[in-house]
Amino acid sequence: MPLTEAGIYAAALRLIDENGVEALTMRKLATTLDANPMSLYHHVPNKDALLHGVARTVGTRFRTVTPEDAPWQERIRLLAADFRTLAHRHPKLTAYSFGQPDFLQPEDPFWTALTATLDAAGVPHSETPQIAALVCTVVVGFLTAELNGALHQWANLQRSTPPSGADEPANAGPDEDGVFRLVLDTIISGLENRLTADPAGEGDHEPAQYSRRASGRIPRQLPPLAALREGEPTEESRR
Repeated sequence: MPLTEAGIYAAALRLIDENGVEALTMRKLATTLDANPMSLYHHVPNKDALLHGVARTVGTRFRTVTPEDAPWQERIRLLAADFRTLAHRHPKLTAYSFGQPDFLQPEDPFWTALTATLDAAGVPHSETPQIAALVCTVVVGFLTAELNGALHQWANLQRSTPPSGADEPANAGPDEDGVFRLVLDTIISGLENRLTADPAGEGDHEPAQYSRRASGRIPRQLPPLAALREGEPTEESRR
C-alpha cells in the first residue's frame, strides 16, 4: 500500500510503545512498513519531524467532553484525568514529549479545552495563558514523577529522625490515584482562592466580569500577577 503520513506515524508509535524513542530509527521504521528508507523522507524530513508528528497524532486523541453547564472545577478534573489516561497509554512517548518545551501547541485539544475552562471559571483573558501554564506545569510534573518511578521512590523515603520510641512503619508505596486527586484539589483550591481575592488596590481599576462559580458567588477582581511576583502588598495583606 502507498505510504501516508498517518500510516507512518501509526507505525512509528507502535515501535515507540514497544522499545522507546531512542530505539526508533528511520531504517527500522522503513522495515516495519516494508518500504525503502529513502521513501520516508518524502513525507517526513527527519526523525525530529517524525516524533513531532507522532506526538500531534496522539494529542488529537484527547476527546474529553466537558459539558459547558458543568462547574469549572469538575471540568478541570475531567480534563486532567483524560490527560493522565493518555499519558499512561503511551508512557514512552509521553516521557519524551514532556522533555520538549513545545510539546503543547495552541491548537492542541487539551490546551484549547483547558483555556476555555479557565475562561468559564472567570480568569481574566490576559492571565489565562499564565494560569493554564501553571496548571500544566503541576500536572505534567506529577505525571513525570509517576511514570519514571520517582513518586513511588519518594513515598518510600524514610525520615532521617524516626519518631521517638517508635519504629518507622514500612511504607507500601503511594496511592497514586489518591495523590493525583490531591494534586487536583490543590490546583482547584488555589484557583478558587485567587478568584475570590480582594483587588490589589482601588481607584482606576475597572471591575472585572467573572462567570458565576458553582457556589453562586461572583468573584471579585484578581490582584495583578506582577504585584504578587514583586511582593507588593495586597489589600488583604494590609489588613
